[in-house]
Amino acid sequence: MRIIRACRDLGITPIAVFSEADRRSLHVQKASEAVCIGPPPARESYLDIDRLIAAARETGADAVHPGYGFLAENGDFAERVEKEGLAFIGPPSTAIRAMGSKIGSRAIVKNAGVPVVPGSDAGTMDPHAVAEAAKAIDGPVFIKATAGGGGKGLRLVTDRSRIEAAARAAIEEAKSAFGDGTVYVEKRIERPRHIEIQVLADAHGNIVHLFERECSIQRRHQKVLEETPSAALTPELRERMGAAAVAAARAVGYVNAGTIEFMLDGDGNFYFLEMNTRIQVEHPITECVTGIDLVQWQLRIARGETLAFEQKDLVQRGWAIECRIYAEDETRNFIPSCGVISYLHEPAGPGIRNDSGVYEGWEVTPYYDPILSKLISYAEDREMARRRMLRALREYVVHGVQTSIDMHKRILRLPRFISGDVHTAFLDDHADEILHVKKPEVSDEAFIAAALIEELGLTRAPAAASDGPGRPPSPWERAGAWEIGGER
Repeated sequence: MRIIRACRDLGITPIAVFSEADRRSLHVQKASEAVCIGPPPARESYLDIDRLIAAARETGADAVHPGYGFLAENGDFAERVEKEGLAFIGPPSTAIRAMGSKIGSRAIVKNAGVPVVPGSDAGTMDPHAVAEAAKAIDGPVFIKATAGGGGKGLRLVTDRSRIEAAARAAIEEAKSAFGDGTVYVEKRIERPRHIEIQVLADAHGNIVHLFERECSIQRRHQKVLEETPSAALTPELRERMGAAAVAAARAVGYVNAGTIEFMLDGDGNFYFLEMNTRIQVEHPITECVTGIDLVQWQLRIARGETLAFEQKDLVQRGWAIECRIYAEDETRNFIPSCGVISYLHEPAGPGIRNDSGVYEGWEVTPYYDPILSKLISYAEDREMARRRMLRALREYVVHGVQTSIDMHKRILRLPRFISGDVHTAFLDDHADEILHVKKPEVSDEAFIAAALIEELGLTRAPAAASDGPGRPPSPWERAGAWEIGGER
């Protein structure tokens, strides 16, 4: 939907592709044309390059936007699009491949003067070689897959006697997830912040950064909440990290929108983590504080336009927060919550943006990522952005599936979040307060009353006066009367 809207703004005709599971999806309804590319399994539809190219040919499309996931960072797909004479709305296939390997990208950015985390400079599928490489690193280490992401093929090792076993597990998981079991070793940075820098590059050699996003609130190495600016960055540190991101992008011949991800330690040292060679899920918060429409610029760069601004023209104004609203059941270890959305009320009002792809009556299926929307708040400062987000979360009502809305409320109310003291282990440190909420000890009658109140749409009204002197108010009067449709 985000890409369709950017196309409409620029007068471009958007064409959707969909699997049979997504036939009733919003993007299918809102596109000018839509083509079914196969059954629900992604390997038979969204990951099938031949079917995607055939859809482009069938509809007369002249460009392909790869979206956020699936083939968005697949060099073979980008190359195929290029060979077919279509515009790939993203970087060249050479840049995708170069940055797709964590080992290869480390070498490229290191040569460009960008600091990297201490670790091995070569990948291996030999557990003994992993153990040998770890000997040169002090303290706990990560074993990481050179391909892919999302926490797959990743192991933290604090006990060196278990490193070969951990390496074998990481190698097998990486083989299963990515078809490549190559891993490498990297020093664990203690309680880092995850800071990413947005870059834009045109095909004429112009590259700018659009400042940072704080992405430290994560669960299982997946981002949950993002904000910009970061409370941890000084103007001097922001300038250095931005310059490093531009240097990394230039070193790989990058074009279009991309993100350089860094880890920031408690002493202000930052280290290259990886590059995302696509538009990021959290890009709206950057749009809020810079006023730059990133997806529009993806399209404009792909058709050969030159960036209309230089680094000196870009400034941050205000503060923005994004909460990823997932259909998940937190009482069951956050497994996806599937079902039909029977009722939906989305938040609105000053400073609120909700990038959503769902609607009332739409079914959350088990086939794909269960994200429902990206809820964004924007204000002049961090505290007002936080308060606006809480207000929006209170307004957000989804029936039919479980969601992460309440979890976000708890995160935003934590004193350490309010003070900006966050890091990548934040959710783990506050698991009892955020992820494992005790059931309130209230009577069955109270639960029944609450259910009726919600079901009937009742709202609290001023308490009624007692009938006369000497009669105590009833329990309903003490609680406050309730009204529906303006009638008590």
